[in-house]
Amino acid sequence: MSNTTLNLTTNSYNNSTTPDGPRGPPLWYQYPECVVAPYGYVFYFTGKMFNLAVGTPCNVLVIWQIATRRSDVSSDIFFLNLAILDTYFCLMGPVDMANRLVLSSGRLWYFQRFAYGVKDLAPLFLVCICLDRYMAVVHPVLFAQVRDNRIRIGVSVLVWGIILAYGISKSFLGSLGVYEIFSGIILFAFAVMVFCNISIIWVLRRSVLGKEEMHPVKKKAFKMVLIILAIIVANYLPPVALMPFASYYSFVVYNCQVTTCVFCIMDLSSSIEPLLYISKTERVGGRCCQPSVATRP
Repeated sequence: MSNTTLNLTTNSYNNSTTPDGPRGPPLWYQYPECVVAPYGYVFYFTGKMFNLAVGTPCNVLVIWQIATRRSDVSSDIFFLNLAILDTYFCLMGPVDMANRLVLSSGRLWYFQRFAYGVKDLAPLFLVCICLDRYMAVVHPVLFAQVRDNRIRIGVSVLVWGIILAYGISKSFLGSLGVYEIFSGIILFAFAVMVFCNISIIWVLRRSVLGKEEMHPVKKKAFKMVLIILAIIVANYLPPVALMPFASYYSFVVYNCQVTTCVFCIMDLSSSIEPLLYISKTERVGGRCCQPSVATRP
């Protein structure tokens, strides 16, 4: 779970499993007050297990597919980096659960917060993917001039630098120390992704005005963009919509129910994104382990 806002209203409370909290048996629901409303954390742990069981192998498959085949799909570089990030986050799930349920180690919380920080800024790679597709569809001439993948590799290195710096800062400063950064980046990423996807949909729809049927390739691109837009709204709109109303919730409702469910939904993107990539990849000869040809726009 991305815990950036989890401690927003908890200045007067101590987390029994954090480095600064009192020693004692770990509370699987993290806050003593959550004993009256533990179901949000049931959903949270279920999401962790789903990411481990589904997200991990799917992301590894995406990494293997991109690494073992030659593709002219420019956004594959960003998909590869996103899959690496999501694989790491999914593998940190058992560490998170073990520390909450059994170990109660203050040192492990630094690694947990680092993992949360890495996942917090994963939408930056989605922004890169959306901008890449936006340029390819809306500005194809300019896109052809900047098709060199070295540019995308450089952008990926820059994004990784931002993500790692944020993750390290969150590890040592805690959620409150980077809350404003997280809020700003999520709002920026959400706005850019929605703008890019709506622009792509508009251009694709306009290209078939007066025609009876859309070209099959454009039809596939149109359907995929619609799916991506739906995933963006479902996974990233809830935390964006939650932020302005944080002060209106009680401590128990906000920290034990709302944030655990909302950010668990956001984290489920670690499984949904590779599933989308795999579903939009045509397999040669119907075999998943053969080199494949991507059909994404």
